[in-house]
Amino acid sequence: MNSLFQLLKLIRFPNLAIIAITQFIVALFLIEPTTFAGIIGDYQLFILIISTLFIASAGYIINDYYDIKIDYVNKPDRVVIGKHIKRRQVLIIHSIFNFTGIALGASISWWIMGVNILAAFLLWLYSNQLKRLPLWGNLTVSFLTGLSVFTVYLHYYSNLESILMYASFAFFISLIREIIKDLEDMEGDEKFGCKTLPISIGATRTKKVIYGINILFVMVVFYLTKNWQMFLPFLITLVIILSFFCAKLFFADKKQNYAQLSSIAKVIMVIGIASMTFT
Repeated sequence: MNSLFQLLKLIRFPNLAIIAITQFIVALFLIEPTTFAGIIGDYQLFILIISTLFIASAGYIINDYYDIKIDYVNKPDRVVIGKHIKRRQVLIIHSIFNFTGIALGASISWWIMGVNILAAFLLWLYSNQLKRLPLWGNLTVSFLTGLSVFTVYLHYYSNLESILMYASFAFFISLIREIIKDLEDMEGDEKFGCKTLPISIGATRTKKVIYGINILFVMVVFYLTKNWQMFLPFLITLVIILSFFCAKLFFADKKQNYAQLSSIAKVIMVIGIASMTFT
């Protein structure tokens, strides 16, 4: 039981639950025409979701594998590899998860399989190299977050405009959160030679980059919004929360401050997911 618990901790089970719920809600509320019974009866949708979860789990595993030393500095209480699960076992599990995710994707369509292969490769590249470079790692994770929303479109080919809006939403809020996490983890990253954005240009300039991303975020979401009457409450809420976020970011200067901002970004993500139910 302890090994199972540690594995669930390693693959970030709560994050996987959010991914699964997001893809299911996208199918249920953004795909037209559809019904709850039709979605529940679509076994291929559940295969798609499971394949995504296997690829994401493999990504979390390989990320922690490469970051053992850094995590002992930044998050020592969250270290699993080497303490609870052997390194060799972790690599075997990573390979099995990737193979299973790609095989399940292939059972749906070549497009889904291609997306899963691309995601598996980018997650490995991110863990091995990109996360130690300024902005490239952040953009990679954010792209894959948005891609997890867009993948549902590749199964149904319906309502492209709405799915693009939410995929963009997922991309931007993920990008903001990833940069915030780099601010939070500066101590360990710098110690082990990482060149993340805060280390490369400093915390003050990184905050300015985040302000700019927030502005671009709002502009893109407003541009992609077609049904103003339906989405206006959501857009107003988004602007208010992002304004509060930026205000807290201005005064943030400690690790716990950035951890709070990361939590706020998660709340914004949940609000975005919830807003799909009103479409």
